[in-house]
Amino acid sequence: MDTHDAYHLWADAHAFYDTPLLPDTRDQVGPLAEQSARWESRLAEETPHGALLRTNALFDALNGDGPLHLLHVTHALEEISQHGFLYPSGGCLVGSIYCAPLTVHGSGYRMHNLAEYVLNKEAPAFVAKGGAGRTPTPLIFKITRPRRAYRGLAGVDYLRLGAIHLSIYSDLEYLLSNTERSALRETIVSRIKNSTAFLALAAAIVYEGAEVAAPSFLELLDETIPRLPILGYLYFEALAEYLMLHSTSDHSQQLAERGEFNNWLYKDMLFTTFPDMAGRFDLAKFRPAPSRFDILLASVDTTVDPTHARAYLRDRISYLVAARLFTPGQIPEAWRHTRWEFDSLATQMGPLLGHLIHRELRTFGRYPDFYFYFDQHKALQAWNYWNHMDIIAPFNGTMPKGEVGINPAYPDLEYSIYRAVRDSAGRVHPVEKLDLTIAPRLVDIKYTLMRNNKWSVPEPSPN
Repeated sequence: MDTHDAYHLWADAHAFYDTPLLPDTRDQVGPLAEQSARWESRLAEETPHGALLRTNALFDALNGDGPLHLLHVTHALEEISQHGFLYPSGGCLVGSIYCAPLTVHGSGYRMHNLAEYVLNKEAPAFVAKGGAGRTPTPLIFKITRPRRAYRGLAGVDYLRLGAIHLSIYSDLEYLLSNTERSALRETIVSRIKNSTAFLALAAAIVYEGAEVAAPSFLELLDETIPRLPILGYLYFEALAEYLMLHSTSDHSQQLAERGEFNNWLYKDMLFTTFPDMAGRFDLAKFRPAPSRFDILLASVDTTVDPTHARAYLRDRISYLVAARLFTPGQIPEAWRHTRWEFDSLATQMGPLLGHLIHRELRTFGRYPDFYFYFDQHKALQAWNYWNHMDIIAPFNGTMPKGEVGINPAYPDLEYSIYRAVRDSAGRVHPVEKLDLTIAPRLVDIKYTLMRNNKWSVPEPSPN
């Protein structure tokens, strides 16, 4: 893939929130045009918290003129300090340092509710499972905003990365043997072929207005997730989006007044239903039992209506399947006539193939030995795009929840890092400046806390 093609793919993988008067036209050409415009209006104008999609605390922080203050939580400060480097992970906003915004409040900083949850609930739960002697430590980053920094709002949407995954695999596939490549292709084709019932149903809902009972849709979705793991991610994001936009609880209302979506909703939903997700954040396994859907929502927030939520999820997930998993401009039709061959499917469902390959390679044959380089390849492309755009703090553009990263490859990035402590009011205060350097080098996936329970960090290269 040449540099020009890679740049265009990465530009298409970002959601741009800085042009409220101009709609995002990527999905508004071709067969999805009407659907995309309708969803944009529905989310922003027909939900209790739709205004937060454009005006929120995260965007206020990114648009400010002074220093940018971010909070990061680590479980391994001692090891990091010994080496003196802080490495990004390929699983965190495509290779950035995962953070949440801070707001100056009196003599300290008020945490975004996302950071509050991570520091006070998620990190301690992970430590309790196997981190004997470990303590979640908050770090404060104070970043000097360069004059040339991009003043717009461009967030990377990982659901749009399918075409990039497919392209990178095409560049690196010869790390596998002919036999391995053939087996991988057959595995991917088989997964899609045996998921035709769900894919065809989603397409019929989007393109033909098919009327489908929401419970039946969710049951078929549940059956299909093991074959198409990316559907677990789509399901999670759609349900999290629904909860954040529709909750009218006192907590959600209070946070909305601060310009924040209530991240506790989907966090509680996830860890209550799948407690092992703490430290093993694997949304491919997100399959809440359809029969317990009402109970699940009631345990998280009693202000949302399960019947309305099911109908929303049926429509929203169907749209996301069409917009994120099918090749732009393509409408897979006449499924019975589909040629079940890798190259044919890549034409119509390239992003879906990319997402499946990206997942499969983690455990496929010898490729786990090379997987680090797949993620490194992806990170280099992302860093190159961010540097071209002068983006110092990429954020999760799937929805502006509050997840923001630090671009570790930004040239001449000026920052200070402090160990922080909490006070009785829940604010954080810097207490010790740390001599740490953010390095543009990914931690190998086997060392990351989001993938397994190992606490070690990579030893410096002997060379």
